Amino acid sequence: MKNITNILYISLAVLVFSSVLSCQKEDQEFGAIVTPTNLAINFEIVGQDSANPNGDGTGSVNFTATADNAIAYRFNFGDNTGNIVAPSGMSAHRFNQAGTNSYIVTLIATGRGGVSSSTSVTIEVFSDFNPIDIKNFLSGGALSTKTWYWNASVPAHLGVGPIETADPSYYSASPFEKEDVGCLYEDTMIFSQDDSENISFELVNLGNTYFHRLEVQDELGQPNPGEDTCYEYSTEGVNIVNFAPSTSGLDEATSTQTSFSIQNGGFMSYFIGNNEYEILSITDSEMHLRVIQTEPSGNLLAWYEKFSTSLPISGGGLCDGSTGDDGSGNNDVLVWAEEFDADGAPCSDTWLYDIGAGGWGNNESQYYTDRPENVIVENGLLKIKTLAESFNGSDYTSARIISKTKFEFTYGKVIVRAKFPEGGGTWPAIWMLGANFEVVSWPNCGEIDIAEHIGNEENKIFGTLHYPGNSGGNANGDTTIISNATSEFHDYEVQWTDSSITFYVDGVEYHSFINNSNVPFNQDFFLILNTAMGGDLGGAIDPDFDQSTFEIDYIRVYQ
Repeated sequence: MKNITNILYISLAVLVFSSVLSCQKEDQEFGAIVTPTNLAINFEIVGQDSANPNGDGTGSVNFTATADNAIAYRFNFGDNTGNIVAPSGMSAHRFNQAGTNSYIVTLIATGRGGVSSSTSVTIEVFSDFNPIDIKNFLSGGALSTKTWYWNASVPAHLGVGPIETADPSYYSASPFEKEDVGCLYEDTMIFSQDDSENISFELVNLGNTYFHRLEVQDELGQPNPGEDTCYEYSTEGVNIVNFAPSTSGLDEATSTQTSFSIQNGGFMSYFIGNNEYEILSITDSEMHLRVIQTEPSGNLLAWYEKFSTSLPISGGGLCDGSTGDDGSGNNDVLVWAEEFDADGAPCSDTWLYDIGAGGWGNNESQYYTDRPENVIVENGLLKIKTLAESFNGSDYTSARIISKTKFEFTYGKVIVRAKFPEGGGTWPAIWMLGANFEVVSWPNCGEIDIAEHIGNEENKIFGTLHYPGNSGGNANGDTTIISNATSEFHDYEVQWTDSSITFYVDGVEYHSFINNSNVPFNQDFFLILNTAMGGDLGGAIDPDFDQSTFEIDYIRVYQ
């Protein structure tokens, strides 16, 4: 058997060698390999004239390639869009980096036999397309970073439909439908902005990527698995993000009219072979994208993807805190609990972010953000981090989260286990507002301050009620002194019924109020957690203040 195998190898080698000789002979007969020569790049910058030497601001340039003995052309436009095939030697391209920028445009011409040659030209192009509001939503603002996750708790967070409409009519995923695939909902997508308003992107997916089944063969060289599947596929690295006006034709009621592309093959978690996304809608905490997939058959599909700044909760359930139990009316049945046991952003089923500066008229010095640098859940604790940094015109950043519209309730025992931040000027608070405050305004809505702490008066705890006739400096409240408010956890509690409101620290009462029908404490309230800096109550800020963290272990509501 061994001898037969060797004979086969020899026979095959003879056949291959004969084929090579035959091919060489045919090449000599039908023409030698020819390298393209006399390459030239001609270009027209759209809108260029004496008043606009670098164009009209659209960033559009028309290119024409010429060469002797060329049978194919490719352009590399020097803006990380890769090599673009130009079969006729003509290509239109839009440069989207804001401002006037120089680009080295390279022409690659291919001749007979696959040999190629190249030439380059440097051009300067002006683009005034700079969707700064969208950039700020994506990244959190200048010198900031924001992390996005799949908004897995909402219907149609992944869907597909025809390109003629903006409707995932072919398929839309139900909440947490893809949880069992094992990799999709674990992905984090990080957008960052530098001091020149440039945006970069990083996908962190621990080396596992969720692939559309029709993209597996082209990208991985493996057979179509028959269903969308996770594969080992590294996405390490930070990629540049370019922005452009969208070309889908969707109207302004459906789309922001803005698209972004992630360079060097970057993509938003789900691999469908395209890295250009149209932004249908975007806010500080939610984003809805549309991306077109070209199937091997040439058929086009419109995919829809929804993202949130809140981490999806494992197990497929909502993190709304409800225990499913009904209260007895004696404030002794746990009806709602926030244990902060899922790392990442605070749960979007419970919390909203209040973004901005000033702090509702108290002359504070912080800017509230939704960045993980300022608010994050880690190791079973909610951490509100206050930083000394210049941000959107403020000298400090912090966070304020609220349960408005997510969790509102009337009466109950509320216990919050927390450790306050330290530092002169810090003003952390655990408090509640009447849910009708946008209708009747403050103080008509009522305010219940379960506990406040002032860094300039360390270990003094404030429990306070604000309502018409007793608000601001004339509020109804009292204080108590404890030990280690900034180094140890304590239980801050309010007992709220239709007849009284009583304040406690570690089970010790220090203030009580007689409730009645003439005050606004007989309606739904919502929870608020924040740290302010300075302001009317916080006072002078320590000039050496760098950073400090407000930590909350849990919030429990009994009825």
